Amino acid sequence: MNFQLIGINHKTAPVEVRERLAIPEPRLPEALRRLTEHPGVDEGLILCTCNRVELWAQTRNGGADLRAFLRDYFLLDPADYEPHLYEYREQEAVRHLFRVAASLDSMVVGEPQILGQVKAAYATARAVGAVHSQLDLLLTRAFAVAKRVRNETAVGSSAVSVASVAVELAKKIFGALDGKQVYLVGAGKMSELAARHLLAHGAAAIFVANRTYERARQLAARFSGEAIRFEELYNTCDCADIVITSTGAAHAIFRREHGELFLSRRKNRPMFFIDIAVPRDVDPEMNKLDGIFVYDIDDLQQAVSTHVADRRKEAELAETIVNVEVERFQARVQALDVVPTIVSLQDHLETIRQAEIDRVRGRLGPLSPDQELALEKLTRGIINKIMHTPISTLKTAARGPEVTTLIDVVRRLFKLQEKAEEVTHSPRETKGRG
Repeated sequence: MNFQLIGINHKTAPVEVRERLAIPEPRLPEALRRLTEHPGVDEGLILCTCNRVELWAQTRNGGADLRAFLRDYFLLDPADYEPHLYEYREQEAVRHLFRVAASLDSMVVGEPQILGQVKAAYATARAVGAVHSQLDLLLTRAFAVAKRVRNETAVGSSAVSVASVAVELAKKIFGALDGKQVYLVGAGKMSELAARHLLAHGAAAIFVANRTYERARQLAARFSGEAIRFEELYNTCDCADIVITSTGAAHAIFRREHGELFLSRRKNRPMFFIDIAVPRDVDPEMNKLDGIFVYDIDDLQQAVSTHVADRRKEAELAETIVNVEVERFQARVQALDVVPTIVSLQDHLETIRQAEIDRVRGRLGPLSPDQELALEKLTRGIINKIMHTPISTLKTAARGPEVTTLIDVVRRLFKLQEKAEEVTHSPRETKGRG
């Protein structure tokens, strides 16, 4: 199996770079199709969150140039983002995926949202046929590893999320949230989490605006808040002291002229915008207005740092689990790699056995049922003894680094090359069915 991964995240790239590579949810199916059509790629998955954009691929021998895919798809100057890229292959790609799913690579270690985001990316990729075989096996194992980390460590205790950290920042700004008016722009999971934390810390009222009004109404109802139609956003937003925005808009929905309008209506009483969207919902120019204070996803890093020390020991335990699971997965993958060769060898020798029986049957004359059975047992016994050593050796070697060399030797000795390749690539023929 050939796994490759390329991406950027909150550790390697600032938000102004990440937002340029962000792919809106409606465009993901088309992007996945283009990824699987890219030379060398058999299967692919795209994970796009506020903190990361990653392409995962199962590739053919020789791999794929995923940097070329980024250049072709985004049509950006590579100099703008390539210094921020990381790229992993094989075992290190597996390790990275396991760490991401287990929330060990998150801005807030242990936050639960990333696993749901990986599962959503997986569902989208399966729906368009981009994941169907070996990458499917890897992702399924990643989900099991994340569950094990959650169950066997306290890395996820006292649940922390980007939304809760955003609320902590609001508390630092105001001192207390008692009586503060809060406006949520976007009715997704992040907004819901923010609403729960805000109410728990004394917020007086919550307003919710979303492009789909019904979703805004449903979320507002859960918290006895008020739903606002999105077209009324700019006419009503000035009522809020705190605006938490997390939409999927491709461009900023709050610009400098909006901030000036809000301040004039509020008689210059300050407003705080916490922008947890990527691409950003709030134009950085708004931060230049006296009385408007804007914090984006990267500004949450400072608040996050207080959680890192508390979770370091549990994170170390989780890393140990990940290391063990990477080794187990690698052993399983290597075991699977020898299967096509074993199957080919069995088929090849069985074909020889049947041909030899047919060749001599005419000289043997009529055989009784007992004689037929004896002939069958004799010839099968000979074939099984011939197969025993190479098959046992292949299975044992599957756990070690020499497996590829040994597979090649067996294929050459028994002239299995064409048959083995046919079996190895058969999943490609069913691409798009699952």
